[in-house]
Amino acid sequence: MASNFFGEFMGTMILILMGNGVVANVLLKRSKAEGAGWMVITTGWAFAVMTGVFTAIACGSADAHLNPAVTLGFAVSSGDFSKLPVYIPAQLLGAMCGAALVWLHFLPHWEVTEDHDLKLACFGTSPAIARFGANVFSEALGAFVLILVVAAMSSKAVGVVPPGVGPYLVGMLVWAIGLSLGGTTGYAINPARDLGPRLMHAVLPIAGKGGSNWPYAPVPIIGPLVGAAIAGALIKFIGF
Repeated sequence: MASNFFGEFMGTMILILMGNGVVANVLLKRSKAEGAGWMVITTGWAFAVMTGVFTAIACGSADAHLNPAVTLGFAVSSGDFSKLPVYIPAQLLGAMCGAALVWLHFLPHWEVTEDHDLKLACFGTSPAIARFGANVFSEALGAFVLILVVAAMSSKAVGVVPPGVGPYLVGMLVWAIGLSLGGTTGYAINPARDLGPRLMHAVLPIAGKGGSNWPYAPVPIIGPLVGAAIAGALIKFIGF
């Protein structure tokens, strides 16, 4: 059963279940964590990445990308693009399944939450100030930092990371990105993380939901892919 496809699927599913789960925990009415704030959300996402990476590795994907931008960035740096058609569909499907599980887990809370934007935030990201160019730049920069630092962690200069430590380091990196750069757009930094759940928001019978804000949807796709490609080119140039 273990395979690259299955590993990316399962890892991304856990990533979204835990990541969007913490958002729902904090935002939905009558949750015991309601109003816990940004620190809880960023911390929850950090642990979501850690648990997703461990799951992906155990289920067959040693790369544990969980993110089309990561897959693209390392394809650019290595010159090997063969993993894109395998990893990206698995990541998108995993994100969709994870979002469906978040919907089921919080089923009674959707109808008691009146704010449409809060419900959407449990699935897709949105900007604090909607400006296309600035929003794309924020997403690109976040993804650039993600790819560059992940590569730096395993670079020749840093040395071999002991087995089992990598997922914790990547989780800490995502925590840092959320704390330092996430307040502008919600730091999707992952096209599958935003598109998969946004699709599920559109199709699921979520009580009292509003629109899925499709005009914004290209931003968390374009931005991370551009940032990742630039980071991949820089990594190749530096020779990590």
